[in-house]
Amino acid sequence: MNKNEDSIQDSGSFRDCSGVVFWRNGKPFRQINPCYREQYQLMISSGLYKKLTDNSLLINHRETEESGIRGNAFLVIEPEIVPLISYPYEWCFGQIKDAALTTLYVQLLALEHDMILKDASAYNIQFIRGKAVHIDTLSFEFYREGMPWVAYGQFCRHFLAPLFLMAYIDFRLGQLLRVYIDGVPLDLASKLLKGKGGFSVKQHIHWHARSVVKHGQAGHMKKKSLKQIKISKLGMKAFIQSLISIIEKLEQKEVTTEWGDYYNKTNYSDSASEYKKQVVQNFINKTAPIIIWDFGANDGTYSRLALTINNSFVAAFDIDHVAVERNYADVKYSGENMLPLLLDLTNPSPGIGFAGHERSVLEKRQQPDCIIMLAVIHHLAISNNLPLEMIADWLQSLCKYLIIEFIPKTDSQVQVLLTTREDIFAEYNIEGFEKIFTAYFEILEKSPIIESERIIYLMKSKTK
Repeated sequence: MNKNEDSIQDSGSFRDCSGVVFWRNGKPFRQINPCYREQYQLMISSGLYKKLTDNSLLINHRETEESGIRGNAFLVIEPEIVPLISYPYEWCFGQIKDAALTTLYVQLLALEHDMILKDASAYNIQFIRGKAVHIDTLSFEFYREGMPWVAYGQFCRHFLAPLFLMAYIDFRLGQLLRVYIDGVPLDLASKLLKGKGGFSVKQHIHWHARSVVKHGQAGHMKKKSLKQIKISKLGMKAFIQSLISIIEKLEQKEVTTEWGDYYNKTNYSDSASEYKKQVVQNFINKTAPIIIWDFGANDGTYSRLALTINNSFVAAFDIDHVAVERNYADVKYSGENMLPLLLDLTNPSPGIGFAGHERSVLEKRQQPDCIIMLAVIHHLAISNNLPLEMIADWLQSLCKYLIIEFIPKTDSQVQVLLTTREDIFAEYNIEGFEKIFTAYFEILEKSPIIESERIIYLMKSKTK
């Protein structure tokens, strides 16, 4: 095969000279360049790769006969497919914590095999069935006795700073990772954390921030300073263990959010709630989707209905941090093929990084077969003044099937939204909703929910 035939370099893979990730015929591959030959061979021959993969800490791969995408390749490997690539600013506290711990566990095992992580980027971690897994096979470098961990500064910016900020100040500060692609600047974290967090924050944030100012930019010490630092392998292991101990003890503050306890506050009766589940399950069974997005998933109650389809994967999105945290805890325990993520539908994850393409918008990372959108449309249309036509147009661009719930103005939940604002939403009624959405979707079926005025629709896109 011509190496350029149907081959596309991954938009976020260009900074590492050791290799490059590319896609060919819908499959991911990683080209390993000649300069990384010896490191890769040691990782395999030392048993490090097997140890990491056996412990589900590193993604599996197979060696192939594929040609590379650019230059001369030493080898091309095909890694296991990650169902959906997600980013740190889409993770709840527990996910960032587990991603940090996975990075440190990988570092400890690497040291045992005379290797070390040369970087500690949060983007090297992805989630598969509730497990944080390292996906960068080329992150390992030779360890030499006495050398410091050059990735420590990056680890602090990508993991420690956001975790401390979320634990000691406000969980919403995790969104700083959306602004700073290489992690939260330590001087900023130091100013925000002043007086909080005890000795751990003082050591890894405040003192570290001062060291950054003194020795170098962006958390990296100057080469001259690095040469002066000596630490034994035993000392390095003790240092990593201390970081593990610090992170394991971190807990998110007890907070109450609008949607964190949603299902205990809903206006559904028990019978109506059970009937709604039956309707949603019926619609899912009729469409048999493999990739499902649930917008407004809360704790994943309805998302899990889609997991009854063989080989299905569900991305469960919600704006509420507590709801996502609760869902993630359940997925960790069950090992379900679900990924809970934070998402504000009115301000979804943008393309960021170089040229706005290094980290992609959601729809460029995956396209769902079906979107579930229950008890959400009234928040978009009334709380956020989003025109129904814009919502319908966007949803049609994403999916083939749509399971959506319409909640009329007479519903008590909508009445709450209207108590503090003028009703300027003339098109927000069943007739207006159906007229607008049928310009983009075909209504295959609709089912009123018993003991309520709500209706759930099964729709099919007119363009997919």
